[in-house]
Amino acid sequence: MIEGAGRWGLRRLRAAVLDWPIWSLPRWVICFVLAVIAAEAAAIGVAASLTHFQPHGAGVFLALMLFAAISLELARRYGEAAGFVKVTYTVWNLAIAILLPPVYALVAPIIWQTLNQSRIRRGLLYRRCFTAAAVGLSYGAASVVFHAILPGTGWRSPGLSVHALTWVGVVMVSGVIQWAVNTTLVVTPVMGSDPTANLRQMMFNAEGMFNDLAEFSTALVFTFIAASNVLLVLVTLPFVILLQRSSRHAELTNASRIDAKTGLLNATTWQREAEVQVARAVRTRTPLAVAMLDLDHFKAVNDTHGHLTGDLALSAVSDVLRSGLRDYDVAGRFGGEEFSVLLPHTAGAEASAIAERLREQVAALIIPARTSGDQPLRLTVSIGVAAISGSRRDVDDLLAAADHALYQAKRSGRNMVCVVSDSPGDQETIVPAQAVRAGSPAPNRPGSARTTPA
Repeated sequence: MIEGAGRWGLRRLRAAVLDWPIWSLPRWVICFVLAVIAAEAAAIGVAASLTHFQPHGAGVFLALMLFAAISLELARRYGEAAGFVKVTYTVWNLAIAILLPPVYALVAPIIWQTLNQSRIRRGLLYRRCFTAAAVGLSYGAASVVFHAILPGTGWRSPGLSVHALTWVGVVMVSGVIQWAVNTTLVVTPVMGSDPTANLRQMMFNAEGMFNDLAEFSTALVFTFIAASNVLLVLVTLPFVILLQRSSRHAELTNASRIDAKTGLLNATTWQREAEVQVARAVRTRTPLAVAMLDLDHFKAVNDTHGHLTGDLALSAVSDVLRSGLRDYDVAGRFGGEEFSVLLPHTAGAEASAIAERLREQVAALIIPARTSGDQPLRLTVSIGVAAISGSRRDVDDLLAAADHALYQAKRSGRNMVCVVSDSPGDQETIVPAQAVRAGSPAPNRPGSARTTPA
């Protein structure tokens, strides 16, 4: 009976292990994640065996981790429930890596991630372990580099002599090593799990790089102070917490501009930016166009496949807009299943060609079924385009004209592009995109729609 209970327990354990989310990743990504975690464990073992532990070093480590826990708890109480504030994370880890032997830099991220999991937000266990391992290895490498170049300095204050400049220079080199190792370890599985991920936007955008530099500069100053006297860290705690809050404020400000489901600008932000660019185009007499896009039969998508599939469709269309537009074009989610695109330096014929290309790319999308019984989802989009003219010189007029063209595209069969065009008598007509690009004459009757499927 005991043997049967043991077998039943093993079966349950095996079933629980097979349900871990990590097994849904590509096999080589699974191997990479497990290899990084194993490398972290091995590095801790090797570093511990080579370290002559001293009471002072252990005391400095415990003091820094205590202060870190205090700052984390204060951040949580002030509403920073979304997770780690990166600037704080960098500050404490760099100080530990520079002031103490490498084993402490390897262990510290494990404590950080444990606190994050228990006090801030629960996450997938394998991600927590991988993050702790990647960060630990990167700061461990930084610590090894620093102590190899300046052996025996550690927690000793660099003072204000020429030696301080050497100390700062070596810390900067160590910081570059840390950034390179961490970026390599983090980017590899991300790109393996999602080959379509935009690496440049994710890791190497200008704003992110500037923030990384600012965080490292703050950490360097903090480490310099801690090297003089670790108790001075108490004086700097309010400053670190203030940096946390300012960093969070920047994140919230950015989030207020972005539509959560698509990652595009929301309607208010898009219109504000469009007003500036339209006014500039009118003043400088440069061409500009606006396109309005609306997914066809989107209500049926939500009713038939569910709102989660509808969200996937919106995200897929936003990806088409990001990849199919130029760097200076501005795309936003106007509301529901409707999108708006601002096309600076673009006349009507070129705008119609861009809109037609977007229509074709959306029509080529295949949204995978969420359940085995469903068929993959295909999408189409109707687009209306309007360009600046004598009668359209502000955003509201352009939007109204583009929306009218969109309505004509819907009424004429959907899955097509219609363009507002000015006739020689300065009368507006709505024509299919092909007619504008081919230069064919517009209909004589104002407001008429001569459309054919695009």
